Amino acid sequence: MDENNGLLLLELNPPNPWDSEPRSPEDLAFGEVQVTYLTHACMDLKLGDKRMVFDPWLMGPAFARGWWLLHEPPSDWLERLCQADLIYVSHMHSDHLNYPTLKKLAERRPDIPIYVGNTERPVFWNLNHSGVKLTNINVVPFGIWQQVDKNLRFMILMDGVHPEMDTCIIVEYKGHKILNTVDCTRPNGGRLPEKVDLMMSDFAGGASGFPMTFNGGKFTEEWKAQFIKTERKKLLNYKSQLVKDLHPRIYCPFAGYFVESHPSDKYIKETNIKNDPIELNNLIKKNSDVITWTPRPGATLDLGRMLKDPTDSKGIIEPPQGTKIYKDSWDFEPYLKVLNTAVEDEIFLHSSWIKEYFTWAGFKDYNLVIRMIETDEDFSPFPGGYDYLVDFLDLSFPKERPRREHPYEEIRSRVDVIRYVVKNGLLWDDLYIGFQTRLQRDPDIYHHLFWNHFQIKLPQTPPDWRSFLMRGEQNGSGTPQVSEPNRNKFSVENQTQWEKI
Repeated sequence: MDENNGLLLLELNPPNPWDSEPRSPEDLAFGEVQVTYLTHACMDLKLGDKRMVFDPWLMGPAFARGWWLLHEPPSDWLERLCQADLIYVSHMHSDHLNYPTLKKLAERRPDIPIYVGNTERPVFWNLNHSGVKLTNINVVPFGIWQQVDKNLRFMILMDGVHPEMDTCIIVEYKGHKILNTVDCTRPNGGRLPEKVDLMMSDFAGGASGFPMTFNGGKFTEEWKAQFIKTERKKLLNYKSQLVKDLHPRIYCPFAGYFVESHPSDKYIKETNIKNDPIELNNLIKKNSDVITWTPRPGATLDLGRMLKDPTDSKGIIEPPQGTKIYKDSWDFEPYLKVLNTAVEDEIFLHSSWIKEYFTWAGFKDYNLVIRMIETDEDFSPFPGGYDYLVDFLDLSFPKERPRREHPYEEIRSRVDVIRYVVKNGLLWDDLYIGFQTRLQRDPDIYHHLFWNHFQIKLPQTPPDWRSFLMRGEQNGSGTPQVSEPNRNKFSVENQTQWEKI
């Protein structure tokens, strides 16, 4: 934006920024560059005498309680993190920026250098509120080489579809490039380096609440199954064509190894079918001569060996025989306990939290009415829970739907997650991408402005609930003064809660 709030168009110069100060590839000794897969999107790179780690999610859930690791991380994962010279975190989603993992790391190395791109919403926007004590977060501009030592440099690029949050990275060592496009929908607007030595990208799909959390209208089980089948095939074909066009020497599918393992999400686990990395690699090999690598936890690719002779039996060292590859149990309890603490929080004794929260959120002047229903594990109304309407045209909270023409969405959310999100001012990705909602909408229209606001553009500091409660005390009643609570005429399940107030 310029000084008059006009839009400025900037052209990269050079158009391919990785071509600035080009370096010719040098011969690599065996073992000089090694890439070890840990889990999901986490890779451990040995680059000469430096170690670099991508997107460490190695314990706990992502997206509140909706995603869990599919693979069992190597037993020495924490040592590997602690030995890293630098860490790259691609974006703020919790399967990449994972606070349980980083909390464990910060207890040992709080000053470890972490690098992120200069996105519109800071990657670590919630660091202070998270309680994780990391002290060396480095925000770097896009499209500029960051020099680590005389042989190693990296460049962070933005996504062309979600430039406000998604990034990808090029790592170069002695002229050899490693391209990691992570979750970018259109990395760098579709302009990427060709013939890199190693490329890695997501592949799986299934990282959205759509369509499996939608009900009503066209959203039958048959329609959802066919949609998923079609979309997964499109994604496979897109990734295969991208690899063919860029023609890397080696390609690795990663960043898709998660599972909806909590028993309450059995339906999602069984229906949210994901792509098979082997199927993608077979498709790539059919259309090109690119070498493919389907990684397993602890497997190590020796780039020098693979570039010299792809048939070298030591080019890829698999984990020892008997190594546990897939997780068969998850420690749910500690994480669910944290979420459950929000359910009985004092904030929610007062119905005025609803107005306080949505005023803080700052979304209004938009013709949309939503009905928010707090639910149990099975998405049935939570006993004593809230059930209310929000009219975003004037940010009001009516007892009945307005008579004017208006789009309408009904959002059922598990009470522990929605209250934890509200209390801590978190983004709604925990609800939507984490499969913690069930949605209906009339008409069947995606309201981008609404969802984009609650998934990306919420304020970066949480609501001031302390002041909220203090205002109630100052009013002398022990509760904030509010008008008559809204009781939605569509439901009586919320009657107990409303009549308490």
